[in-house]
Amino acid sequence: MDRVASVDRTTKETAITLKINLDGTGKSAIDTGIGFFDHMLEGFAKHGFFDLECKVTGDLQVDGHHTVEDTGIVLGQAIRTALGDKKGICRYGSFTLPMDDALALCALDLCGRPYLNFDCNFTTPKVGYLETELVREFFYAISYSAGMNLHIKLLDGINNHHMIEAIFKAFAKALDQATQYDSRITDVLSTKGSLS
Repeated sequence: MDRVASVDRTTKETAITLKINLDGTGKSAIDTGIGFFDHMLEGFAKHGFFDLECKVTGDLQVDGHHTVEDTGIVLGQAIRTALGDKKGICRYGSFTLPMDDALALCALDLCGRPYLNFDCNFTTPKVGYLETELVREFFYAISYSAGMNLHIKLLDGINNHHMIEAIFKAFAKALDQATQYDSRITDVLSTKGSLS
């Protein structure tokens, strides 16, 4: 069964078309209007082995907030839809990823319950045209729209580009782990019998 989902979402602030294949090869076609954000989403796709297409038209004349947050909402919805009933998946994933001076930890649970613990401090207001405070907003939106328990901790780092990139890649690797099938799991990995 293909684990693919497409989501279209249009508001007065953004128009987003997104498609994800959880069992892809890392191909991506990204255009959000924010170059560094595109770079992060390309890294997410490549290192998680997700095929990702994402086109965003946002009110960047205001700032990047709506574009980044709404992309997180739509990506979370697409992940949730693509996962289906979650039967047979590992459910949990964690990864500690080094990138030069930066070290990021991501642990997640595809339990159906949203929660974000984001312990990351940046030292510049922007990297390229991406406001660093929007990184938290992006992952908050994903955690709530996907129904994902998500913990992200920046363990070390000097360069803000490296720090943010390590976070996105750690998230990709953790999500790839959590979405993998385990032949020992014949239903959902829950004593309740449900991951919704």
